[in-house]
Parts: sequence; structure tokens; C-alpha cells
Amino acid sequence: MNVYTRTGDDGTTALFGGDRVAKTHPRIVAYGTVDEANAALGMARAALGDEAWAQQADALLERLQAELFVLGGDLASPHETRYPVPRIEAAHVEAAEADIDALTADLPPLKHFVLPGGHPAAAALHLARTVCRRAERHAVEATSEEALSEAVLHYLNRLSDLLFTLARWVNAKSGRGDVEWVPVARKKG
Repeated sequence: MNVYTRTGDDGTTALFGGDRVAKTHPRIVAYGTVDEANAALGMARAALGDEAWAQQADALLERLQAELFVLGGDLASPHETRYPVPRIEAAHVEAAEADIDALTADLPPLKHFVLPGGHPAAAALHLARTVCRRAERHAVEATSEEALSEAVLHYLNRLSDLLFTLARWVNAKSGRGDVEWVPVARKKG
């Protein structure tokens, strides 16, 4: 199978089900950004070591990558098709919330703002978090043209919270700790 099809050379792409839309269509921008978040999760996984905590994080990230793939397919399939399309559902949101709660219980209380950094995997998770927030904004924008599942919007919102929490957890487990934001004093004179 060829990687290239030449069908997108005119600036359009196909949604699952056959409709062709501009590559700047809000759905395309949203699922492209979801794909970018997925790639950032891959970077985080590649930066993990072999420690038991890292294997735990890797298992969670593997699941999240699979869920992001489902989310991309969900966004690329505005209508039901003759092929069953997996969809993001409330259960995915609930699982993300349970993960946040479990990780938070294993962390010291958050008492300051946190800067991206620390362990390389944590830094990649912070990057993935910001890309996820952008995907959420694009998905919200897409709702101005057509309805999207509420579960999609809720999932993206929870996922960014989960990635923030997981980045903190990775920093704690690796012994690096959070990178605390310290305001820079203004220079006088």
C-alpha cells in the first residue's frame, strides 16, 4: 500500500464516510492536533526508563495513546458509517478522572505553580498537555459548525488535567520533583 494517494494535493481531505473537506476544516484541525498530542505522548514514553514507576506510567500512556487514536477517528467520522467507528464515551472520561485521583493521592499537595521540566518524560507530558488543550480549543471551535459528542470535549478537558498530574507524578517518582515557578523580582531603576 502506498503512503501517498495524491488525493489531497488540491487542499482537501476525506472524512471517514467519504465527504471531502478543506484541510483547514475545524474537524481536520482538531483531529490533527489530537494526533500531535499522541506523538508527544510517544515522546514521553520514549523518555521513560525501566524502573517500576516508569513501567506503570508507560502502561497508562499506552492506553491513552490508544484512546487518542479512537478520539481522532471519532472526530474524523461525523456520521455513522457502514463500518463500526469506536467513539469516545463517558466511560473514558470517568477512567481519566479515576487516574487523576489515584495519581494525586500519591503526590504531595500542590502549593505553587509548576513549570514544565524536570524528568525528560515529565517535560514531554507537559508538552502533550498543552497540545491537548489546543486540541480542545479546536474541538470547541468545530462545534460552531456542527455538533460534536460532549464526551469528546469532556475527554480532552480531563486528559489535559491527567497529563499535568502524570507529569508531576513522574517528577516525584524520579526524584526530580516539580519545577516550581518563582516570580522574578522586578528590577528597580
